[in-house]
Amino acid sequence: MNKKKECIAMLLAGGQGSRLRLLTEKTAKPAVTFGGKYKIIDFPLSNCVNSGIDTVGVMTQYQPLMLNEYIGNGRAWDLDRSWGGITVLSPYQAMTHSEWYTGTANAIYQNLRFIKRYSPDYVLILSGDHIYKMDYDAMLAFHKKSQADCTIAVLDVPKEETYRFGIMSADETGRIYKFEEKPKVSDSTTASMGVYIFTTEKLISYLEADAADETSDNDFGKNIIPKALADGERLFAYPFTGYWKDVGTVDSLWESNMDLLGSRPKFDLNDRSWRIYSRNYADPPHYMGGNAVVCNSLITEGCEIFGTVENSVLSSNVRVEPGACVRDSVIMSGVRICRGATVNYSVIDSDTVVGARSTVGVNREISKGITLVGGELNIPERSTIPDNTDVNEEYIENILKARS
Repeated sequence: MNKKKECIAMLLAGGQGSRLRLLTEKTAKPAVTFGGKYKIIDFPLSNCVNSGIDTVGVMTQYQPLMLNEYIGNGRAWDLDRSWGGITVLSPYQAMTHSEWYTGTANAIYQNLRFIKRYSPDYVLILSGDHIYKMDYDAMLAFHKKSQADCTIAVLDVPKEETYRFGIMSADETGRIYKFEEKPKVSDSTTASMGVYIFTTEKLISYLEADAADETSDNDFGKNIIPKALADGERLFAYPFTGYWKDVGTVDSLWESNMDLLGSRPKFDLNDRSWRIYSRNYADPPHYMGGNAVVCNSLITEGCEIFGTVENSVLSSNVRVEPGACVRDSVIMSGVRICRGATVNYSVIDSDTVVGARSTVGVNREISKGITLVGGELNIPERSTIPDNTDVNEEYIENILKARS
């Protein structure tokens, strides 16, 4: 087929996400539930669709089963196209070698055939683990106007957090003249969001050179960007001022869910001008019992609330029984909070049962830390789970042994 695309997207979704601990033991970070009815990957995919980008390659690697199943043929995001659309790109065995993706740059390099198939003028590179709304088409217009070889989306971060990011300095036109990957100390607070637009010819050239360098970490921030800057390429910073959150830790995932609440939320999921698409199965409407109390919370389809829910985000098919109370928590799908149980400042993964009259998270103070409960567990009745605790199968077994 001789058609070509002006711009295609390559979405990096293969990371392990180990800082999310129990939540990513069995699934990739982009497939973690967010905001009751979404997955983290819904946000970059929706940004692509809303920006007019209809060809997306999704690179998966770690625990890909749930993520691959969720993406399916891309219909939920209007990406089920006969030419383009969404394609899952996993590591595969070639004629001469077979290897996992060894870094962000290597993941793109291993899929150069996919890129060349569409002969795009530009390639948009995205991460699959951030919560934000962004018009990539406006960024592309900036890239073309600047005659850039590479454009990096940036935002201003607190000085004490610069060590977590790629930090750069740019002149009044936006041209980057200095870049440091996760510096210990920096004069600048302009941070990379991990969103890049490359002119395709330059991208291919640098990826091929990087692949031939046996000393390289095969990473955009550590290798590709610094090399292009040292070579005098035209690198520009594109400023972003909207909501953006890296949900790579349990605390940041909890905080970002809390940012959805209130009459004027920091991040609005109901913005009709920029819809967030997701693959949701048909669930019945949520039900509120006669004595239910719900305050400042997001309640997803299929939930049954007979107790109290305050300042929390509940995914689909959660049941809160009479006398149970959920406060300041994020509850994933299929969880049952039994009669008289209390949950405070916690994240509970899917299909777990909190036994009657149990307490998960003893104190109602965020300073004590978030309690994280894994999925498919059965917390015994009258259990007390302290603050800032990880609860897995071994933890439950220890409770039962102590009672025997």
